Amino acid sequence: MTDQALFKELVEKKVLDKSLAEKTLRDAGFTGRSAEEILYEKRLVDEIVTAKVKSELLGAPYKKIDPTAIPDDLLKIIPYETSKTYRVIPIEKQKDMLVVGMLRPDDVRAQEALRFIAKRERLSLGVFIITPSDLTAVWRRYTPYRSEIESAVKELSVKPDEEERLISLEEGTKSAEEAPIIKIVASTLRQAVEVSASDVHIEPQRSRLRLRFRVDGKLQEVASLPLSLSKPIVSRVKVLSRLRLDETRIPQDGRFRTLVFGRDIDYRVSTFPTPSGEKVAIRVLDPTTGLRGLKEIGLSDYNFKILDKAIKAPYGMILITGPTGSGKTTTLYAIMQKINRESLNIVSLEDPVEYFMDGINQSQVRPKIGYDFASGLRQILRQDPDVIMVGEIRDSETASLAVNAALTGHMMLSTLHTNNSVGVIPRLVDLDVPGFLLSSALNLMLAQRLVARLCPDCREKSKAPPEAQKVIALNLDSLSPVLKKNIKFTSPYNTYHTNPKADCKSCGGKGFVGRIAIFEIFRMTRELGEIINAGFTEGKLRDEARRQGMVNLRQDGIIKALEGDVLLEEVLKETEQ
Repeated sequence: MTDQALFKELVEKKVLDKSLAEKTLRDAGFTGRSAEEILYEKRLVDEIVTAKVKSELLGAPYKKIDPTAIPDDLLKIIPYETSKTYRVIPIEKQKDMLVVGMLRPDDVRAQEALRFIAKRERLSLGVFIITPSDLTAVWRRYTPYRSEIESAVKELSVKPDEEERLISLEEGTKSAEEAPIIKIVASTLRQAVEVSASDVHIEPQRSRLRLRFRVDGKLQEVASLPLSLSKPIVSRVKVLSRLRLDETRIPQDGRFRTLVFGRDIDYRVSTFPTPSGEKVAIRVLDPTTGLRGLKEIGLSDYNFKILDKAIKAPYGMILITGPTGSGKTTTLYAIMQKINRESLNIVSLEDPVEYFMDGINQSQVRPKIGYDFASGLRQILRQDPDVIMVGEIRDSETASLAVNAALTGHMMLSTLHTNNSVGVIPRLVDLDVPGFLLSSALNLMLAQRLVARLCPDCREKSKAPPEAQKVIALNLDSLSPVLKKNIKFTSPYNTYHTNPKADCKSCGGKGFVGRIAIFEIFRMTRELGEIINAGFTEGKLRDEARRQGMVNLRQDGIIKALEGDVLLEEVLKETEQ
């Protein structure tokens, strides 16, 4: 049974949203992992429901396992390493039959391993489908250390810590007086998720309360309410995010989690006092849209190969640069998601933590109490890290610590504010990092911008105007010879424009579907190191970028415009000459 077959069945049974299914399958292709594994990891569907669907597809029964009921001597029949490798566990022994649980009963290698064990024990086989949770619970039985710990916890009668409580948006609706306000807030937050808004703004004006969503980077008004509703609506948001109701003079920050359309959504709340009342900004953090694969964020094959090679290096710095709102954090998360594995200790310092990622040790800086990027970075180095992610390099101290971490055998991921990738080097030197250290510490400098992605169903092709033809030709002609060979576009060039259709299911009549990044990647080479050590100029750095065959932001954007992904006008507006 392929992942595609399972996902098709889950979509047909309306267990999994079609768009989420397609995204998960794409992520699996990008990362080389099983799509089913990603499905469980992100908790996109109930694992028991998934097991029952698999049961129908494969004709094997599903069974709920009680790990404590499995005898110790039975565990010895299937060793821990075998169980871990093939995702199988012993369940019970019935006369001459060994009953086992399998996560993937159609796995041929697992079947062969079980047949060998059954033949050795002179037993026949019975198979049940199990869930990942039951599999993990049985694995704990194998290790004496874990068993001893669990036994000690039971003796203390201590319950395992529960996950952060999921809040219901309708909590408190029993009160008839508060019900309408609760409904307004709940409906607004749900609508924000439905239209893929990144932020919700609740803004008291002089005569009304304005509600705005930021969609694809642009704010748009979605509702205008009487000003008298401002205080109760803000109070409701404060209740959800556990902020002080009696404090309206100073800004407050909070957050809460809830399930919307079956997805685990995190809302980050910030209040801000104004003369008309408290303004509230709510960041909507949806892991199904915010956590993406490297290719999904817009990396071309050429740039993907360069970045993929860099993240496989055991140490060195990868710096991502661009203005606020250019998707730098999304790219950092995509990199961490790509390299995240059990054998690596990945530690991050963020301001704030936007998405929680299993397997990564994430920490939020708190400058008000002296816990900033610099002090946090010093502590991280005592945490035996393999990979360090620092949200942003803002000052000389952080820059110096980051460079030294990269020089002492760590992979360092971070962001910097510069206009382009070439600007990273002068910016670091400006932050008092000695130039001679950069050639050893830096691996890659990546610049990016976000532009609106054209709806594939509403876009229309047309011949580019004369001025645009010149710009396209100039930028394509300056590509490296290797890339020119792969360019399939010929003059006169065609670009795409949007012609929104009101009934379009893909974009809902907007003409655009989300945003896509355009990139440029500047590599550290021996030649670049010599330029830095000899006393660089911006002109020499640009010459080296051209020698490397770097595709600059404008060129990458123009190629995407010719492919129909974005508007040429947007690319020209977002990139320099």
